[in-house]
Amino acid sequence: MLKLNISSIILIAALLINHSAAVAQAKSDTKAQQPNIIIILTDDMGFSDIGAFGGKFVPTPNLDRLAEGGLKLSQYYSAAPICSPSRVSLLTGMYPARWNFSTYLDNRKHNREAEQADFLDTSAPTIAKFFKAAGYATGHFGKWHMGGGRDVKNAPGFEEYGFDAHSSTYESPDPDKALTSTDWIWSEKDSVKRWDRTKYFVDKTLEFMAKSQGKPCFINLWPDDVHTPWVPRTEKEYTGKFPMNPQEEAAFKGVLKEYDVQIGRLLDGLKKMGADKNTIIIFTSDNGPLPSFRGTRALGLRGTKLSLYEGGTRIPFIISWAGHTPVNKIDEKSEVNSTDLLPSLAKMAGITLPSSFKGDGMDRSAIFYGKPGPREKEMFWEYGRNNIAFKYPKEPDKSPNLAVRDGDWKLLMNNDGTDVQLYNISKDKKESVNVANANPKLTNELKDKLMVWWNSLPKLGSK
Repeated sequence: MLKLNISSIILIAALLINHSAAVAQAKSDTKAQQPNIIIILTDDMGFSDIGAFGGKFVPTPNLDRLAEGGLKLSQYYSAAPICSPSRVSLLTGMYPARWNFSTYLDNRKHNREAEQADFLDTSAPTIAKFFKAAGYATGHFGKWHMGGGRDVKNAPGFEEYGFDAHSSTYESPDPDKALTSTDWIWSEKDSVKRWDRTKYFVDKTLEFMAKSQGKPCFINLWPDDVHTPWVPRTEKEYTGKFPMNPQEEAAFKGVLKEYDVQIGRLLDGLKKMGADKNTIIIFTSDNGPLPSFRGTRALGLRGTKLSLYEGGTRIPFIISWAGHTPVNKIDEKSEVNSTDLLPSLAKMAGITLPSSFKGDGMDRSAIFYGKPGPREKEMFWEYGRNNIAFKYPKEPDKSPNLAVRDGDWKLLMNNDGTDVQLYNISKDKKESVNVANANPKLTNELKDKLMVWWNSLPKLGSK
């Protein structure tokens, strides 16, 4: 039998301790090397609001700087043309109707009339839950609008969706008092004024990252700019109306100008703390603009927010990750959906999703690394379950209530089979020529696919 003296035992113990420490350090280093992720979800931003996408309202040098350092997609789509369901799609990687979301959340009466839930079910998978389970620090700073506010007092808290920290607006289960002094969306009495809200959320984001050093961060930075009411910073820009006249283009320009400044502060803050080289930044919007200023905010695309035409769902998209994503490039071919972000970002972060997750999106990380590719899966939309809660927009922006895109083709129709419209989006992105009658076989195939999808969706009370 091997005999060990005290010195040998001490030496072996020391070696084991050192080995354990090395293993722990290696695990820590691996986590530190995982990218931080910040999803900037702008509120109601049109496809061409910013310079990098053809916007001419005001210079947007900081957003253009982000675009120059990354990849732009010209065919990125929200899974819904309005805030609450579009946010659910991004958070869950699933079509929002699967969780009984069909329009914006309001009071309980409105939600019943719209045939939707009062808040997102906590059994829903979320990108924050997956990243938190993988060792990420998770934060949500900005608008929520997936439960809470008005007379919905029982909405679950942020932690039940996977977030370690949060600061949010009135339409959430835990509004930040600095933003909601009068228990409403915005007030002149708020300690953080309307024009400083994006600044406030940027500061919260940078503070959270500074406190979480040693762990990678996943952050939703979801400002409520550039949604109305538009209240610019300077007295010269602010006319004193409350809420601002939503048609007042000068007010919109002032808000957009300030928004760009704050995105610049975010980029500079990341660089100052040394996080700029290993942070994936995604910049996009929840849906199209309203008002659209005669279509100029959507580069002439048909429709607005609340519409399933391109102007309501096709939105700007930038992704930047130094040394990984292309620099100053645009992908005009690849179709990407908001449901794709969850599986794509998980892949980029080296996170294996559980086999139980049955999302509607696809891993499109190859697109983000600069390899354009066709979409092998249809995209579906719905907006307008009835005639009570879905009266807007008015003609000509009001669309049928269902849509599907399959390759170059997009078909819209009502769920009762009426008002069938077919467009070749690659040739007619402004959806000006309905070619349904000229393509009866294709039209019937897409109608069948759309109805199969529609009939597969749970309806309120059936889930």
